[in-house]
Amino acid sequence: MKRQLKLWDAIMLVMGSMIGSGIFIVSSDMMRQLGSGYWLAIVWILTAVATVAAAICYGELSSMYPKAGGQYTYLTEVFGKPIGFLYGWSLFTVIQTGTIAAVAVAFGKFTAYLIPQLNDAAPIFQRGEFKITWIQILAMGVILLLTYINTRGIKSGKSVQSFFTSAKIIALVLLIVGGLFLIKENHFSENMAYSWDAFQNLKGEGWMGISGGALMGALAAAMVGSVFSSVAWENVTFVSGEIVNPQRNVVRALVIGTSLVMLLYICCNYIYLSALSREEIAFATNDRVAIAAAEKMLGHTGTIAMAILVMISTFGCVNGLALSGARVFQTMAKDGLFLKQAIPNNKYDVPARSLWLQGIWASLLCLSGQYGNLLDMISFVIVIFYMITVLGVIIQRVRKPELERSYRTFLFPITPIIYLLIGSVFCVLLIIYKPQYTWPGFILVLLGLPVYFFARGNKKGD
Repeated sequence: MKRQLKLWDAIMLVMGSMIGSGIFIVSSDMMRQLGSGYWLAIVWILTAVATVAAAICYGELSSMYPKAGGQYTYLTEVFGKPIGFLYGWSLFTVIQTGTIAAVAVAFGKFTAYLIPQLNDAAPIFQRGEFKITWIQILAMGVILLLTYINTRGIKSGKSVQSFFTSAKIIALVLLIVGGLFLIKENHFSENMAYSWDAFQNLKGEGWMGISGGALMGALAAAMVGSVFSSVAWENVTFVSGEIVNPQRNVVRALVIGTSLVMLLYICCNYIYLSALSREEIAFATNDRVAIAAAEKMLGHTGTIAMAILVMISTFGCVNGLALSGARVFQTMAKDGLFLKQAIPNNKYDVPARSLWLQGIWASLLCLSGQYGNLLDMISFVIVIFYMITVLGVIIQRVRKPELERSYRTFLFPITPIIYLLIGSVFCVLLIIYKPQYTWPGFILVLLGLPVYFFARGNKKGD
């Protein structure tokens, strides 16, 4: 692999992969779960602390193993091929491809906001509950288009990434700054007045005070949204083999990118809490809380501008996910743990076959209509693997202290312990109070075990 990605490109990949559709939507459900601006802010701040802490820890591993594959490589080096494969298996089956599908469909839905005919058109095909709509076809088209662009070389992919990421960052900053001056009736004090009191109103039937176990379950469910909006920053590690001076630039991109995105997210939620009442946040049409806020500030013009912003955001996010994920599957193939057809690069020096395998599966998830159900447990599965990887930093300090590290985790061991504590509380609460978010994830990961042993058996047979 040629090292063609500079620090700026790596930062754009981190930020572009993180900022998709979540920040424009999830705060609505989070408010229904918690009913208080105070708790909403706490969940976002906790997510920000955990995200930046994990990114700081990944920096040390990236300096130790500066090659393609990123998190898959770290897990394989520290815990062995079975754990590395289970991560790669989860990444291909749902984490990466399911996220690509979900973000692409979000692009389609916000396009339909601008072009109502897409919403109103009859399904192309329908049998029972299964149907194929024009929004799904548009989502597939976006995935396949960006897959094709990325097969034309890393320069094509990084150009798209830099342009769309820069555009959505500028647009988010304008939303935040504009909101400070354009909000006519400020609801921030009203939304924060509930303090530590929490409420729930999942079906629009009135707010009910919650505490104890109900509050713990609501916090976990709310954090699913904030975590889902804040993942994919690790995608930059997948392309370490193509980054100039990866020992330094990967960690810089991780820390700078995640910190800036989480700051933008917290500021966006301040605008939501200022522009909208509790009910307006919780019950925004189709959970489009960002559009509801934009309408309050600029009327119908604001809703159009916000829909365009989300389209830009989701388009750039799909590109970042497509660009980086294929590198993991190529690395797995080289280890004999994925289809060997994914190994070679094309004449543009990119893993074209791996890109197409990823793009086709993500497109099929769009058509299945089931990606939404799969995404319910993505946050849980991702956090589990984040925790295992962060634990790997501590293990390698003990097991291999002599290994060269051009970067060492800031405030070690406090930083990894902070992430492990927040991640553990999040996962335990989900297991106890929201098992529907957890057991499908366990099953998905465990299904990878027979596939792993089958793959290993075939390799030995060869």
